[in-house]
Amino acid sequence: MKEYDMIVIGTGSAMNFISPVIERGQKIKVAIIDKDEPGGICLTRGCIPSKLLLYPAELVREIENAAKFGIDVELKSVGFSKVMERMRSKISNDINMLRRGLSSNPGVDYYQDVAEFVAPYTMKVGNETITSMMIFLCTGSKPGIPPVKGLEEAGYLTSDTVLGMTELPESIGIMGGGFIAAEYAHFFSAMGSKVTIIGRNPRFLHDEEPEISEVAKKEMSKYMDIITNHEVIEVHRAADGEKKIIAQERSSGKKMDLTAREILVATGRAPNTDILHPERGGIKTDDKGWIIVNEYFETSQPNVWAFGDADGKHLFKHVANYESSIVYYNAFLKKRVKANYHAVPYAIFSYPEIASVGMKEKQAIEKYGEEGVLIGFYRYQDTARGEAMELEDYFVKVIVERHRSKILGAHIIGPHASILIQEIINLMYTPEQSFTPVINGMHIHPALSEVVERAFSSLMPPEHYRHVLEEQFQ
Repeated sequence: MKEYDMIVIGTGSAMNFISPVIERGQKIKVAIIDKDEPGGICLTRGCIPSKLLLYPAELVREIENAAKFGIDVELKSVGFSKVMERMRSKISNDINMLRRGLSSNPGVDYYQDVAEFVAPYTMKVGNETITSMMIFLCTGSKPGIPPVKGLEEAGYLTSDTVLGMTELPESIGIMGGGFIAAEYAHFFSAMGSKVTIIGRNPRFLHDEEPEISEVAKKEMSKYMDIITNHEVIEVHRAADGEKKIIAQERSSGKKMDLTAREILVATGRAPNTDILHPERGGIKTDDKGWIIVNEYFETSQPNVWAFGDADGKHLFKHVANYESSIVYYNAFLKKRVKANYHAVPYAIFSYPEIASVGMKEKQAIEKYGEEGVLIGFYRYQDTARGEAMELEDYFVKVIVERHRSKILGAHIIGPHASILIQEIINLMYTPEQSFTPVINGMHIHPALSEVVERAFSSLMPPEHYRHVLEEQFQ
């Protein structure tokens, strides 16, 4: 049995503290284990490769919309295989660099194999049995596959396997109505596929504010079919290779069917603990299989830590990076630092782009009451830059606590939403969390950033805001 000072499972955000720890340590010996290519989900099959695909898709849409500005341009073709190969090439370069770094570090034994617990603080990796009194479980997650009749036999793609495609399917049915479905629907429709989204929730992008969901569905429906409130209950593979998808309306039970050359399952993420067997290591999981941690990211077993996707809380790379810093303080510097999730931001790189941080309107009113909340709203098209860009219906919505000018949340749909919201995110991490610097700060005119400033300048009670929405989207 090999003994280590530290065992790390996963080569994503855990790598943030490996170098500092090795540099601090004296002859410290570390085992780093990853059954997949090094780099974690974000690099190998998540946010990085998907964004390498989505930028060309965005260019396609911009070219298609050039005519409204008096620009006569023809999009002759889209090289799907070239787009895919560019993505794989860039990812491979980064993966190979990480592999060389891990393999050449004298303080690290790098195992590219499956790890599983056989006893507390003891793991089997391939043919080796290893042990350490300090273990970090950064196991990530995997695509969740619903138990749909005939799906396995018919065959399907996931956000993992889609990255290996070399030929563009004529049509694709996407199961799921969340951000992964939205992003890949944008990509495939821009590449030239006929796309149909089948979502089980009553609203497309159900976790977003209702008005965000409404605009997103309206705009994206220009390029694809979006079906909501339907559950896929069965899939058949036809003799010609087409796949028949049978979906049932969740309210009435009425069935509908459609055909597609490929199916992409984008119905959420699931834990990887089925192969880890944490129960053998005395580590508790919840009823879905996510590893249970306390507010310091320690599991039920002392000195065994879990963070990132492994705990199932916030499945974003930037959250995992943040959590890795908290774990570093707690595990190595012996401080007692808690994570603060009051302002977890994210973006959906669809067309249009969407970004969000903090509370939704409903959450804010439940906590502070109608009288304790103000809502700001401003449309892109009502700024000089937005008018120049011919932007319609896109907007910024901000939510603040009335009596303290404290920012509670913000939600944006439109071009550069992920950039525009950063001004708000940064203020939410100040002690006061006040929006007054946005009002007092000089904003470049004419720039899109003015839409954020004006949203905070147009604060109103929730009841008034609902009347404004009715007028804007009637």
